[in-house]
Amino acid sequence: MTQSITAFVGIDVSKDSLDVAFLPQGKPLKVDYTTKGLSQLAHRLPAAGSCLIVIEATGGYQRRVVAELLNAGHQVAVVNPRQVRDFAKGLGILAKTDRIDAAVMARFGQDVKPRTMAKASEKQAELAELVTRRRQLVELRTAEKNRLEHPLSKMVRKSVQQVIDHLTKQITRLEKDILALVESHDEFHGHGAVLASAPGVGTITVASMLAELPEIGTLNRQQISALVGVAPFNHDSGKLKGKRAIRGGRKDLRNVLYMAALSAMRSNPVIRQFANRLKANGKPFKVVITACMRKLLVILNTMVKTNTHWDPRNV
Repeated sequence: MTQSITAFVGIDVSKDSLDVAFLPQGKPLKVDYTTKGLSQLAHRLPAAGSCLIVIEATGGYQRRVVAELLNAGHQVAVVNPRQVRDFAKGLGILAKTDRIDAAVMARFGQDVKPRTMAKASEKQAELAELVTRRRQLVELRTAEKNRLEHPLSKMVRKSVQQVIDHLTKQITRLEKDILALVESHDEFHGHGAVLASAPGVGTITVASMLAELPEIGTLNRQQISALVGVAPFNHDSGKLKGKRAIRGGRKDLRNVLYMAALSAMRSNPVIRQFANRLKANGKPFKVVITACMRKLLVILNTMVKTNTHWDPRNV
C-alpha cells in the first residue's frame, strides 16, 4: 500500500446505480451506472493515487467500474462480500442498505487496507470474458445433463439433448478461441507454456490462471494461497483445537484448481506422492484435495516466478 493514500472510498455496485461513500470526509454520492454516471463519479473522486477504492465482487456487475477506475490510475481493491459483512457485524452495524454498505466498504478500506488489483490489459480482459463465458455455458450444460437423469417424455428428452449438443458446440468453439488468444499473445504464450508443462494442468486451467490470477509469479507462497483461498485458517480458542478451513479467495479459480488437482493426483508424480502420504496418515479426502490444490498452486507460482518448466527435481 502506497504511503500517499489519504482517502478511502467505498462503492456499492448494483445493476443500475452506484452508491459511493468517502472517508475521512465527503458527502455520499449516488449515480446511475451509466457512462454519464461514471463521469460524475470520476469528477467527485480524489486524485488518482491518493485514495483507496473498495468494491465488492458482485457477480460481474463491478467489472466495468473497476476497469474505468484502474484505467484512470486509481488503486482499487475488489473484496469478498462476506469479509465486508463480517467486518460490519464486528462494528455492530447490522442494518444493510446500499448507502450503509458503501460506508462500511470505505471503513473496511481504511482499517484493513486490502490488496489492490493490477490493471488488466485489453487482452487479459478479453481472455477473462472468454473464460467466464465458457464457465457459464458449462454450468448450463451441466444443468441440462442433470435433467436427463429424471424420467422425461420422449419429446422433452429430445429437446434437452439438442440443447446439450448446441452448448457443447459453443463450448468447443470458445475453447478454440481461448487457445488462439493465448497462443497469439507473447506474455500469455510464455507463461502458458510454463504452466502447461506441469502434469495435470490443461488448457482451461492455464487460461483461467492467466485471466483470473495475473498476480501469479509475483507473490510468495503464503500470499498466492490466501489470494486464491486455499490457505488454511486456524479455529483454535483456549483448549479447543478446531479443524483448519479455507475461506474467501477467488471461488471460480479455486473450482478450476480443484479439477486440476484431481488430475494431478493421477498424473503428476509429485502431487500423487504427496496425496498418497496424506491418505496414509488418515487424512479425509477434503483435506487431501485442498492440500494438493495448495501445493500445485505454489509449485505453479514458483515456476512462473523463475520462468522454468516443470522439473520434479526442482520441486
